[in-house]
Amino acid sequence: MTPDLTRLSRALGQPGLREGLLTQALTHRSAGPVNNERLEFLGDALLGFVIAEALLERFPQADEGQLSRMRATLVRQDSLAGLARGLALGDYLRLGAGEVRTGGHARDSILADALEALFAAVYLDQGFETARAVILGVFGPSFEGLSAASGGKDPKTRLQELLQSRRRPLPEYQVTEVLGSPHAQCFRVRCVLPDDGSVALGDGSSRRRAEQQAAETLLKDLEATKRV
Repeated sequence: MTPDLTRLSRALGQPGLREGLLTQALTHRSAGPVNNERLEFLGDALLGFVIAEALLERFPQADEGQLSRMRATLVRQDSLAGLARGLALGDYLRLGAGEVRTGGHARDSILADALEALFAAVYLDQGFETARAVILGVFGPSFEGLSAASGGKDPKTRLQELLQSRRRPLPEYQVTEVLGSPHAQCFRVRCVLPDDGSVALGDGSSRRRAEQQAAETLLKDLEATKRV
């Protein structure tokens, strides 16, 4: 296995994954006929099941509609792309020349598909229980802040809707610091309310995770002090 793929395999907690499957999972259709489209198809179904099962266990009182909304929040394209960026998946992608020129390594749709294909590769190589553990490990922080009462909306969405309902300006997110190596970065983000200067900080392995944490902190602060 190449050093780069070895690093990715270890980041998933599975250092023995087969290089051939990993390579296929990370190969976009623009790079050739052997690509990740079929793996993405399988990974999408696998991911939906694992997330649905996890939500059933975590929210025993939630009804079907609430569970569906929470699952949709977790597996939507931008959420998957954020998780892929946390794994630095763009650094490993194999793209055709045209996609490379147009920034395919950073495109949400390509990153999201590659992540689903990666989960399928783990499943085919190591079986369901290992794939389930990898998926839940990657999604761990994404479950934070979810609640049935919130309709499954993430903290950024809930903060935005709360502010809009009170006719207040939307929050501004600023990356203040990026620590670590390119493959193990930690982002620090400030969430600022422009009308009164309220600030909350968030940290995470991707910008999106850090923004969600900052939004959740600010939401709790606003609710506690009734400043909204």
